[in-house]
Amino acid sequence: MRTVVFLLFVVAAIVFFSFNVKRLTGYLKVGKPEKRSGSSGKRIKNVLSIAFGQKKLLREPLAGWMHFFIFWGFVILLTAILESFLQGFGKDLSFRFLGVFYGPLVFLQDALGILVIISVLVALYRRNVAHVKRLQFSSHSYWDANLILAMILFIMVTMFLQNAAHIALEASLPARQDTLDSGARFFSSTLASLFLPVSLHAKNLFFNIFWWAHVSLVLGFLNYLPYSKHLHIGSSFFNVYFSGIGPRGELKPLNLEAEDVTRFGAGDIEDLTWKQLLDGYTCTECGRCDSVCPANLTGKPLSPRKVITDIRHRTMEKAPLLADKKETDKKHLVDDYITEDELWACTTCGACMEECPVTIEHVNSIVDMRRYLVLNESRFPAELAAAYRNLENNYTVWAFNWRDRAKWAEGYHVPIAADVKDDFDVLYWVGCAGSYDMRYQKVARAFAKLMNKAGIKFAILGNEEKCTGDPARRSGNEYLSQTLIKENVETLNRHKVKKIVTTCPHCFNTLRNEYPDFGGNYEVVHHTEFITSLIESGKLRLTASQKSRITYHDSCYIGRYNGIYDAPRKALSSIGGVELAEMKRSKDKGLCCGAGGARMWMEEKTGKRINIERAEEALALEPNVIASACPFCMTMLTDGVKAEEAHGVEVKDLAELVLEALSD
Repeated sequence: MRTVVFLLFVVAAIVFFSFNVKRLTGYLKVGKPEKRSGSSGKRIKNVLSIAFGQKKLLREPLAGWMHFFIFWGFVILLTAILESFLQGFGKDLSFRFLGVFYGPLVFLQDALGILVIISVLVALYRRNVAHVKRLQFSSHSYWDANLILAMILFIMVTMFLQNAAHIALEASLPARQDTLDSGARFFSSTLASLFLPVSLHAKNLFFNIFWWAHVSLVLGFLNYLPYSKHLHIGSSFFNVYFSGIGPRGELKPLNLEAEDVTRFGAGDIEDLTWKQLLDGYTCTECGRCDSVCPANLTGKPLSPRKVITDIRHRTMEKAPLLADKKETDKKHLVDDYITEDELWACTTCGACMEECPVTIEHVNSIVDMRRYLVLNESRFPAELAAAYRNLENNYTVWAFNWRDRAKWAEGYHVPIAADVKDDFDVLYWVGCAGSYDMRYQKVARAFAKLMNKAGIKFAILGNEEKCTGDPARRSGNEYLSQTLIKENVETLNRHKVKKIVTTCPHCFNTLRNEYPDFGGNYEVVHHTEFITSLIESGKLRLTASQKSRITYHDSCYIGRYNGIYDAPRKALSSIGGVELAEMKRSKDKGLCCGAGGARMWMEEKTGKRINIERAEEALALEPNVIASACPFCMTMLTDGVKAEEAHGVEVKDLAELVLEALSD
């Protein structure tokens, strides 16, 4: 009778779980199709290192190791769970047929069981006693997390008590003495002493109580997951496998000529792709994204975690209606769940994606919703209206005449491509800041001087150069962005450009990662890498020493998006007398200056200014110079230093510092 009841119990649990899996996968079909196949080797490697190896979680040691032990404890303890299920068909059934491997296996089960219990207790302490800020999200999340942790804890406890009762039961039967595994089950055998004094009937009763409690908790846990934020236990493997393997800084273009498209961007879940909906399923609500988001840290309304959980909540609400062809809900993801203020607060710095342990792509979804607002609703911050007009009329975000783009170079021996009849090896892409911003013109001139001193045969496009389209694209104006991109590609291809170097990370990222989608395939190098290569090859000899304490600020668009961390530091370290001081938030944990995602042209009206936050962190190191490698970063840091009245601290570009270190 016990076996029949158990079998019916298991079948019912599996059927209900299968129903939920089918329901959830059906909801994903509501999203737009997106190709996420190919490069299976690289995808499997990501799963092994991120999902199984917990690489991203271990960026935060305490929480990382805690989660590591819970995860791997459960993986190994699946063998103990399967053995418990075997006992449903006979309490004497086990994996003893494994012979010499059985002892080490059950020893490992006990050891990991203890580690899981300790880790769960630490997790409960962090949530309920220490009140770690990023874990305080919502009351539902709070109770859901505590329930899951409690279930894991009791699954472990009942496993140990079931094993202990079983060891005590076998010890009471002389015929079974040779089957004892109490030595290997070191912790369970210790607990078995609790049951030794009781009668054989009581031992059998205790075993059955703990066994039923254990399998019931396991099956209950399995079927609670589809309704919990801990759905990520199953979905994270798929989310990591299907995560983007192309350039991190690439935004996929919209097909603006598609005849069957009624609206562009994402106003609701059916406008998102199935992968973006899967991101919603996979969010663990751990808050790591919020803890590194510059907007969130400085009191802006943006919470990357909320954006993704809102996608999940909206999916669960609307997908059943869409799946049944009964769309009656008149609400929308944008406005009713996610506000304009949230979307426009994003600097697209990518810190959220860098930190996310399950490779959720927050920025892609945010930009898609911006696209919806701009292209369909013509809703965007007032400051962007002027920027868009300037891009349309002057091919730059500022109100400068496009005919003046090359004026900065007059008298500095800077050839123009058309004038030298394309006789050059490297095209210097100056960018709008280098062309028009008085402060960054000095950087453009410094870099041109370095190339001349190194004997580089280079040229600029001059008046033929137009904005790369980055500000328009990141702010959602895909139509304007594609117009600029196509015109630039036509110009570059006409001049037969093969190699481009640029001093702007935003130009660099767009030219390198997004122009290939439009037929623009070039070798694109950022000036930090280019300068470093010139130093290492001996074309630039840094002989002038300058005693200076320098801290380097990592630009998000060459750092997190393109992995350029070492080159600028090598160049700075090559300067005699320089002492490099690293900010606490540096390299892939660096804090954004606040200007990305077209925020350079929008005012911060809420909370603390991001550039002030970053400037304070830099100034805390008491540097003489804050080094940067981006025109936007330079502007934001300079303003921050001025606001802090840090007299005597200069903000300089890498090119300027290297030029100063050259002997005449």
